[in-house]
Amino acid sequence: MKKIEAIIRRSKFEEVKEALHDIDIDFFTYSETVGVGNEKKRKKVLRGGDTEFISRLTLSIVVRDINLRKTVDCILEKAYTGEVGDGKIFVSDIEESWRIRTKESGDDSLYVKD
Repeated sequence: MKKIEAIIRRSKFEEVKEALHDIDIDFFTYSETVGVGNEKKRKKVLRGGDTEFISRLTLSIVVRDINLRKTVDCILEKAYTGEVGDGKIFVSDIEESWRIRTKESGDDSLYVKD
């Protein structure tokens, strides 16, 4: 299993969310994220004042290994604008997971069976 953390623009969230659902990635969490960019490369002016903080969303998605590439490709395609600040994607290993309600573990804990 892999954990994908994707930091994306707020404006791209709905597009990314819909595309993930289209490839059967139906569960993920997200949260508001504030980051610090490189001010030497880019100044951002917000409401007339300089700011060094960039507001984004972080998606957290745990997938089976076989779904890693299609999930990353989906995010890369839908979150892309070509401008500075499109975001980042990080992938890490997940050693184990459990579904609390059923006590299922591993890959079986990730998706609800029909």
